[in-house]
Amino acid sequence: MKNAILRLSALLTAVCLLAGIPLAYAADGFDYAYTYTYDYWGDQRQSPDAYRTRAFLTSADLGLDKQMVNPQSLFVQGNTIYIVDTGNNRIIQLETDGTNYTISRIIDSFTGDTEPLTFNGPSDIYVDDEGTMYIADTNNNRIVKLDKDLNYLLSFTKPVDPTFDQSMSYLPTKMVADVSGRVFALAQNVNKGLIKYEADGTFTGFIGASPVKYTWYELIWRLLSTKEQRAQQVSFVPTEYDNIAIDEKGFFYVVTQTFDENELMGGGAEPVRRLNSLGTNILIENGNWWVVGDVQWAAGNTTISRTGPSKFVDITVLDNDIYVVLDETHNRLFGYDHQGNMLWAFGGLGNAVGYFNKPSSIEHMGYDLLVLDSQAAALTIMTPTNYGQQIYNATEQYDRGEYDVSAATWLEVLKQNGNYDLAYIGIGRAKLQQGEYKEACDYFKMARDDKNYSEAFRYYRSELVEKNIGWIFGIAAIVLVVPMIVGRIRKIKEEVDNA
Repeated sequence: MKNAILRLSALLTAVCLLAGIPLAYAADGFDYAYTYTYDYWGDQRQSPDAYRTRAFLTSADLGLDKQMVNPQSLFVQGNTIYIVDTGNNRIIQLETDGTNYTISRIIDSFTGDTEPLTFNGPSDIYVDDEGTMYIADTNNNRIVKLDKDLNYLLSFTKPVDPTFDQSMSYLPTKMVADVSGRVFALAQNVNKGLIKYEADGTFTGFIGASPVKYTWYELIWRLLSTKEQRAQQVSFVPTEYDNIAIDEKGFFYVVTQTFDENELMGGGAEPVRRLNSLGTNILIENGNWWVVGDVQWAAGNTTISRTGPSKFVDITVLDNDIYVVLDETHNRLFGYDHQGNMLWAFGGLGNAVGYFNKPSSIEHMGYDLLVLDSQAAALTIMTPTNYGQQIYNATEQYDRGEYDVSAATWLEVLKQNGNYDLAYIGIGRAKLQQGEYKEACDYFKMARDDKNYSEAFRYYRSELVEKNIGWIFGIAAIVLVVPMIVGRIRKIKEEVDNA
């Protein structure tokens, strides 16, 4: 019944949009509410919007003489936004004061002792705190490093190494750099993990390669194959990553669209990974569902579209360890906390504000989210609503050890959305840290959080034992002593009767 209502609601919304009829207003005065979460059973639960669109910038809005063509990537450094305008072989640099967005320069060439001094199909940019730029100059088969004044410093080129197939073109697509200037790159058709370069451009290997997985019939075929046949079986290779981000602690977040859909809901697919320096996936997934984006996509579910599972094209990590992934299948954004709990999901296909045609990149500026649409050639800037900001506040307050304040903030969230399981869990975690174990059990029970409930109940049981230890020993003594006394009395009575 609930899904039928949702379908009817979506149909009425579409009719209203086509007819130009205003939709019902949300509590904060805006005319759309399209955010949702998933409950314990995997059903969608509508919620207040976590974000609102603050700006929608096209080429005309930015005052560009030449319209953007197939822009592929975004990067934010301070108050500066970099847009990789791939089709025009240039980087557009914007400055913002939070309200206005102005072009400070167009980067389409640089100076130095290398050739060419222009770009060919650039696909990504990374800028460090000093303004040093790393640009994936894809069709020129290199990553170029420039100083803030666009002077050429260095190129990271095709590794000359036995571990790298020399017959294959080197087409770097995405990369990040750490505080030491080491570069970690992804390239087309390279599936051995992240390509690692030292700060001087020296290739030093790969990290984070996915383990090779075989189906049972592939394994049998491989066992029966000759050495030459096995060498030609290119399907038996690790997964290729699609994008990469680095957080403040130096951990890598990668996304991949190459996975077995049958493994997705069992946690085996790992479309999002957090890699340490050894390449080990240390992403925590303690939520009700794995970090997979939309849950309602399986072919057996007849109430949804059959477009397939979410496939993430990009990821950004906020300073509070909350990360947001961009889904190009359903054109949506999914936010997760560091425990793997989904905070919210929103977006969709369309030309309306807050919707996308073909999202290609996501970045953040503080709490604001920036989404680049390669098909619309436009940049959307979204800012948290009061509801969304309270979710961030409650999460950060808990991490700082402000458990009373965090619980109070989660209660404010519940006033706006009584179906928000994470708020119950958040209050329960705060109560647990405060030693209020019975109350923690109650909140975890309401959220059906068995893991945290078990932990809280263990402490609650210990607390009950400690508080009632006198009664427990008294009852135990009675249980042990009374039978002895009764037995003694019976024995004396028998002796008297026999005397």
